[in-house]
Amino acid sequence: MKLTAHTDYGLRMLMALAVAGERRVTIEEVADRHRISRNHLMKVAQTLVGLGLIRSTRGRGGGLTLAKQPTDIRIGAVVRALETDTDLVACLGDNPASCVFSGACRLTGALRQALEAFFAELDRLTLADVAMNRADLRQRLSLPA
Repeated sequence: MKLTAHTDYGLRMLMALAVAGERRVTIEEVADRHRISRNHLMKVAQTLVGLGLIRSTRGRGGGLTLAKQPTDIRIGAVVRALETDTDLVACLGDNPASCVFSGACRLTGALRQALEAFFAELDRLTLADVAMNRADLRQRLSLPA
């Protein structure tokens, strides 16, 4: 399974905001530092605002901040919210009849368990956990100390 760019960028943005603390961070700063599209990042930010994970302030001195404490943001929940399709194979989705082996093979169950284990591991982690090395992450983002 490969996460979409939308999810990847969403996680990067959340990490940047976590290490920035109370400082507002602009989309341009995150886009420039990660060398990613500002337009794509704006869509990601809109999604994160809609999910209630970040706040956006417009105008001079505006930018983005976390809407919740990093300890209250579970990585598994973020990935579930941002990913549109987590089905590893068609028979795990809405149309199990799409496979002639559906109901007769053990692969579907194994893949379902693997996906559950994947999300269980991500559910253990908070944003605070993945952004724990704040000083190094701030330096990599070129944020002031």
